[in-house]
Amino acid sequence: MRRRGRSERATLADVARLAGVSPTTASKVLNGRSDVGARTRALVLGVMAEIGYQATTARHTHTRDRTLLTLLDIVESRYAGTVLQGILLAATSAQARLLLQLPTGEPTTTSHTAAHAWLTEQQTAGVAGIIALAVAVPDPIIQAAQDLPMPIVTIDPIDTTESRLVSIGSTNWAGGRSATEHVIKLGHRTIAWIGGPPGSAPSLERFHGYQAALDSAGIPPNRTLIRHEAFSVEAGLRHGHDLLTHPQPPTAIIAGNDEIAVGVLTAAQHLNIPVPGQLSITGFDDTPQTQWTTPHLTSVRQPLAGMGRMAVETVLAMADGTQPASQHLQLATTLSIRDSTGPAPTP
Repeated sequence: MRRRGRSERATLADVARLAGVSPTTASKVLNGRSDVGARTRALVLGVMAEIGYQATTARHTHTRDRTLLTLLDIVESRYAGTVLQGILLAATSAQARLLLQLPTGEPTTTSHTAAHAWLTEQQTAGVAGIIALAVAVPDPIIQAAQDLPMPIVTIDPIDTTESRLVSIGSTNWAGGRSATEHVIKLGHRTIAWIGGPPGSAPSLERFHGYQAALDSAGIPPNRTLIRHEAFSVEAGLRHGHDLLTHPQPPTAIIAGNDEIAVGVLTAAQHLNIPVPGQLSITGFDDTPQTQWTTPHLTSVRQPLAGMGRMAVETVLAMADGTQPASQHLQLATTLSIRDSTGPAPTP
């Protein structure tokens, strides 16, 4: 076995490669896990001694001494605040420290070397895992995280369909379908959609649920009534005004989140369109702001705080070498029916 020079710093990936085991198995040995055979444990420990592997302080600590890093850029939204509440409560329960940071920029997002250096810096500082909240995770960071290893869990990822990442979300397709089926049952047939950015996996899943409900009811889609932009009140206000002044305005609008729905409701109020007398509106997330509007918003409830808790539990388990049963974990949604939806207006 070739010894590494003392000037070279051995990594856990080196240990795994030389021992002929997976990085997960090497991590289990390092963390004293009991689900590793005695022969494998002796082999891995022998390799560590042979190449002079030295674990960082973070790898010797118990879960309660670990640090979790959350990447996000939408702190001001009720959605992010509710998810963060779940993350904070779960981290506190696990006695883990929590850091918040904006997503990294170049060269970390474009260079594997820079991404590896950034993740190594986080690891040396005691970060045991990363939670990415509704942000993109570039390929260089994904690859570097696998090499180190550094567990990453995403919540409602943006511009990321990478199967190597563990993601946590809700049953977005079912939620989009249930909201649309609700207004169809109320007699609506001209039903518009205003969703989030095209790169948002949750928004696309909700849109596909909307389409499925229309198809099932035999309602042909009207492309002029479909919009995708941003999860914001401003986008809802702008597109809501445009749709409601359309030559054939919708009698119901399915919004991709609550903030869009609030914008649509504001547009309807500006145009003196009664809700739900002439227009029905549904949101998604069921954040506290659904109770602050007049009328109160019908919204698809997703367990935002539960998603945050699951992210913490999952990333800490991964740091201990335990992989989740599925790469894509989804929590159930339910429809909260309130005053913003009602029977379709009679011609």
